[in-house]
Amino acid sequence: MGRKNVNIQIIFYSMYGHTYRLAEAIADGAREISGANVKLFQVPELLSDSVLEKSGSKQARATFSHIPIAQIEYLAEADGIVFGTPTRFGNMCSQMRNFLDQTTSLWLKGALIGKVGSVFTCTGTQHGGQETTITSFHSTLLHHGMVIVGVPYSEAKLLNMLEVSGGSPYGASTMAGVDGMRRPTENELAIARFQGKHVAYITQKLAKS
Repeated sequence: MGRKNVNIQIIFYSMYGHTYRLAEAIADGAREISGANVKLFQVPELLSDSVLEKSGSKQARATFSHIPIAQIEYLAEADGIVFGTPTRFGNMCSQMRNFLDQTTSLWLKGALIGKVGSVFTCTGTQHGGQETTITSFHSTLLHHGMVIVGVPYSEAKLLNMLEVSGGSPYGASTMAGVDGMRRPTENELAIARFQGKHVAYITQKLAKS
């Protein structure tokens, strides 16, 4: 019996490109699973162009402007969804919160019950709330009845003690640095690729015949 086809969505918000880079790596990993149809979406921006200009992020956001904007109804079409958000004071960013707050219609119908959900993030500093952002995000997924998947320690990159690195059993992560100049390392990208592959694998295992 062949592998089931599953739809994997990666939905992210990125200001300077860090979560976008992780999203790409997660997509690469998910595509390693035969039968996984992978799509990337970004949630709508809430900040004005003038604010983006002042923050220096408008040019960075232009590099992934080709990624389509997520629509609430798209979520019901997925078998597994991986959400990516930068940290804002230990929680998800307002853009992601605003998007998820519009999913009441899906909740009323139970449209996401039994679907796989997973989360990744980016912080400015090493201890800037990577784990709290992901675990607090899980509350929303649980209210929707989703099956949460993280990154098990079978991914040896989680055990790397030779360098500063994001990544935890809760999900892939990276650090931007206070000036936003640090980029995801190969160790962090490897964890992200593993997360994507693992999510697609588990989704396929749970998918109905």
